[in-house]
This record gives sequence, C-alpha cells and structure tokens, in this order.
Amino acid sequence: MTLRRLLAVSTLSLALSAGLAQARENGTAPVALDRIEAAVTAGTPRVIAWRRDLHANPELGFAETRTAAMVAAHLRALGMEVRTEVGKTGVVGVLRGGRPGRVVALRADMDALPVLEATGLPFASTATGTYMGSTVPVAHACGHDAHVAMLMGAAEVLAGMREDIPGTIVFIFQPAEEGAPPGEPLGGARLMIQEGALSNPRPDAIFGLHVVPGRPGTVFYRPRGFMAASDRVDITLHGRQTHGAWPWKGVDVIATSAQVVQTINTLTARTIDPTTTPTVFTIATLDAGVRYNIIPDRAVLSGTLRTFDIAQRDDLVARTRVAIDNVAETYGATAEFTVRQNAALVFNNEELSAWLAPVLTEAAGAGNVNPATPPTTVAEDFSYLSQEVPGVFYHLGGSKDGVDPSTSPPNHSPEFDVNEAVLPLGVRTHVLSAIRFLERD
Repeated sequence: MTLRRLLAVSTLSLALSAGLAQARENGTAPVALDRIEAAVTAGTPRVIAWRRDLHANPELGFAETRTAAMVAAHLRALGMEVRTEVGKTGVVGVLRGGRPGRVVALRADMDALPVLEATGLPFASTATGTYMGSTVPVAHACGHDAHVAMLMGAAEVLAGMREDIPGTIVFIFQPAEEGAPPGEPLGGARLMIQEGALSNPRPDAIFGLHVVPGRPGTVFYRPRGFMAASDRVDITLHGRQTHGAWPWKGVDVIATSAQVVQTINTLTARTIDPTTTPTVFTIATLDAGVRYNIIPDRAVLSGTLRTFDIAQRDDLVARTRVAIDNVAETYGATAEFTVRQNAALVFNNEELSAWLAPVLTEAAGAGNVNPATPPTTVAEDFSYLSQEVPGVFYHLGGSKDGVDPSTSPPNHSPEFDVNEAVLPLGVRTHVLSAIRFLERD
C-alpha cells in the first residue's frame, strides 16, 4: 500500500472514529460487533442449509423461479417490502430502519451455468435446463448459490436489528449475471436497472461480493478498475464449398478461420502493452463443416474480449474488424464481425474503496484484507449497478482448507466448490458494509 493510500485510510479511520464518538454522545451508538457476530453465528446453520439446497437445485439465467420464490418468501417473513419479477426473476427487498438516514444496497446473483458438476458432493446437482434449444446439465459452478445464501443470512441479521438501523437497506437478488441468454437483449443487471431496482428508494451506495479461489477468510479488491469489461465477439466467414481434394475450386473458410485466429492473437500480443492495460482476446468456438472430405461454405467463430481501457478497447475492435476483412479478402471469402458488451468495467469508487478497508478488516480480522489486489480479467455485470450509484465489489477467498489457491478449481470449472467455512464471513461483510455506511456522518 502506498503512503498516500495509507494516509487516506488513516484519515478516514480517524474521521469514522470521531463520528462514532459523536454518535455515542447523541445516544445513537453504532451496533456493536459482538452483537453482529452473535447473530451471524446463530444464523450460520441456516445459511449452510440454504446454500446446499440452492446448490442441489440450480437454475439458468432468467429461469431462477424456484430460487426467486425462496428468496422472496424469506424476505417477506422478515417483514420487508418485497418486489418480485424485477428483471423477469429478480427480487428486491427493502428494509427500513428505525431511524431516518441514507440508503445502501447489497447485491447477490442467482443464476447457475450449463455445466456438468463433478464435485462429488452429497448435494451435487443432477438438474438439467434448456440452453440454446438443447437440454443441458446445470450446476452452480460459479458460487452464486453461496452468494444468495450469504445475502439471505445478512438480511436476517439486519432485520433483527431494524430499530437500530439509521436508514434503509435494499437487497437486490439478481438473475442472469452470466450474461443475457440467447435471444435476450439485456442481462440481469441492466434489465433490473431498467425495471426500477435502483429506484424508490434510490441507494447512495451499493456493495457486492464474489467467492473465488483464495485463502479462506481473506477479502481482496482494488479501487478504480478491478474486473474487466467483457465483450462477446462473433465472426461468420462465407466461402464456397468444394471437395477436400480440390481446394482451389472453392473458397476455403477453414484455412481462413485459422488465419483469423492467428491474426487476432498477434494483434493482441503485439500491439497492446500488457504491463499498462491487461487485455485478453480469445476465440473459443469454431463451428464449420460436416464431413472430413468437404470444405464447407461457412464457418462461425465466437470469443471474448476483456479490457480495462475504453479507448484502447475501441481501437482494438476497429483494427480487428479491418484485419479480419483483409484476411477474408485474401482468401476470396467475406466476413461478418459483431461485438456485443456483456459487462462493463467493474470500477470501484475510490473514496468508498478507502473507507471500506477498515470495515472489511472489522469483519475479517487484521491481515486478511487486501485493498490493492491486481486487476482480474474475469467480468461481472455488477459493473452496471455501480455505474448508476457509487459502489465497491470485492472478492472472498473460498478455497478448501490446506489447498493452494493457485491449484484450486477455478470458477466455471466442473469441480468448483465453495469452502462453507467462509459463509459466515460473507454474511459479516454484507452486514458491516451496510450498517457502517449508514452510521457514517
């Protein structure tokens, strides 16, 4: 941590301490940590049970009907104002505290992935769903089951302290974080925003978390650009079908595809300085042909672009478009090139990021919070929520005890699992980030 950052955090900590002292004089002392800890501990068995139930019953984006019903019933039982079907299957709960004050939001994502689970857990998923017209296995291979359970736990703790809360807390349970399903124009965050999730009441700040491989009990994030912007790239090449023995009598889209992939790799590796702005451009699918001795007339490629700089991203997209057209023309083919943004850059508000460090340390303990972690090229549509109101998104280390995080199965892996020992920490970070924000002067 730089001297400037240390001074900023120290100044904020002193200001917070002074504000808490004034609050005590006014008879509005902050909620004590031991009271929060007792409530979190009492609720942990339920959080674990919710997580296991959700894990065994995963649902794909915009199909989270069972999950949404479970969440809505829980929030209503806690006496909250509840709105359902906000963004198809999204749920919004509003907890109004006993005293007036600001508004803060907490968010969790609910959707699972078309992945065949291979964890061997006794509550492993055997569920299926429909994706791109096909029946597919479905699993919580990204940890959203844990996210929902932790925020449900935080809602229960905070509802039990309603009279001592100086303000309002909005709980956002979001569908389709993994991107808009085929045929849908918007993913979960943007659709929920469009349908009023951040309105009436409008939050002054929003916080969210994600479980990832990492030492259990640790929390890490960074101010400004933390998680990459994500674009989906689609390329369709048109040629002329011919016999595999007579390639010169057609236009070979297979050879053209190979050259397109190499061109994209070279553009990214040779024109972007990776030490200043990390950039990843991956072609992940290539669909062409039906028989070993027929060169087809069409090839379809798709991939993902991850960036941290808008101007650089726009320049790379423009140069890629020109390069692909040139490659296609060289082979006598034509190309269609489209780019669609799945998630914007997760940009953590600098002032809130500095303020949050001691709050997360209160939750996780000294030495367990890193507010200056390197950026990561994975993406999150929390980015759209924090474009609307100031926000901070942080990661929670969730590897198994004694397992090197670098070898821990990553998110989206069939073997991905969450260390349930970190669930109480996620509940505490949610509770403390909300309460301490509302207690600020």
